[in-house]
Amino acid sequence: MTVDATDANSLQSCVPDGGRLPRHAVGRSSVSIPAICFGTSGLGSMPDTYGYDVSEQVAYDTIQAIIEGPSGFLDTSRNYGFGRSEERIGHVIRALGGLPDDVVLSTKLDRDDSTNRFDAAQARRSIEQSLETLGVDRVDILHLHDPEHARSVDEITATGGALDELFKMKEEGLCQAVGLAAGRVDIMTPILAERDFDVLITHNRCTVVNANAEPMLALAAKKGMSVMNAAPYAGGALAKGTDSFKRYVYQDATPDMLKPIQTIEALCQRHHVPPGAVALQFSMRHPQVTSTICGVSKPERIAQTLAWATHEIPAALWEELSQLERSTVDPESTRQYSLG
Repeated sequence: MTVDATDANSLQSCVPDGGRLPRHAVGRSSVSIPAICFGTSGLGSMPDTYGYDVSEQVAYDTIQAIIEGPSGFLDTSRNYGFGRSEERIGHVIRALGGLPDDVVLSTKLDRDDSTNRFDAAQARRSIEQSLETLGVDRVDILHLHDPEHARSVDEITATGGALDELFKMKEEGLCQAVGLAAGRVDIMTPILAERDFDVLITHNRCTVVNANAEPMLALAAKKGMSVMNAAPYAGGALAKGTDSFKRYVYQDATPDMLKPIQTIEALCQRHHVPPGAVALQFSMRHPQVTSTICGVSKPERIAQTLAWATHEIPAALWEELSQLERSTVDPESTRQYSLG
């Protein structure tokens, strides 16, 4: 879905009290999703990744707010916070007496976090653990997650491997749509070229300052896949501001890393627009992006996200932004990956 400036500004007005955002099909599947989805990795408390902890109660309150709010979409993973994200979501689902029918739930098949094994047996173990932890018998969307961190990509893609198992799970009704969620474009692109996924998730690589994933998104569109663009704020810098937040794509940032963000901040200050609104709407306006996944760490961020999605942004600012060069380098090439 492409949301132009007019659509973005009317996003909230089209939602009745207690209603949901409009939804759009995921690839050729029966699943539909809103233009804004909420990621829950931070709600698993991952201080190595985000630089702060999230308490159980704050996580519970945030998850419930997502479930009851206009988006109604939760994206999680078996390994976020070593399982804490799914555990906390499952706690809320049980407390509510089950997941409401109109809530979309997405999770991911993950490698064994101690051996990095990622064969068919591990994929099966991952979904079984997820379903038990979440307290559901199926999910709407199921992704294969982070193949670049597995002990062998060949183990995943070989006949009878984890990818075959993923598509088998769709046939079994454990999910309605299947996707690929990862970071490195050079790992994802060949897999996307060979397989007919319904959707893909990319993160940090299609932002107002980075265009690393653009060729991959074009391939996805050509193959009829939907795109979920995660981390539009580049790990938080575009949302929290570089004066106080000295991190970029989940790592401590050098001054050079922050310069492109600060350029955006200066333009936004001149036009009296929050950088977070620009970062979010940049993703929403992208012609290949169906939905933008925004990570949230407390309930207030949900309302802030919707406010940013509907904030009026002058055409002159979009024009100035279009003149800036976006980096095509992988922004996470120096990141030290952690599950916590």
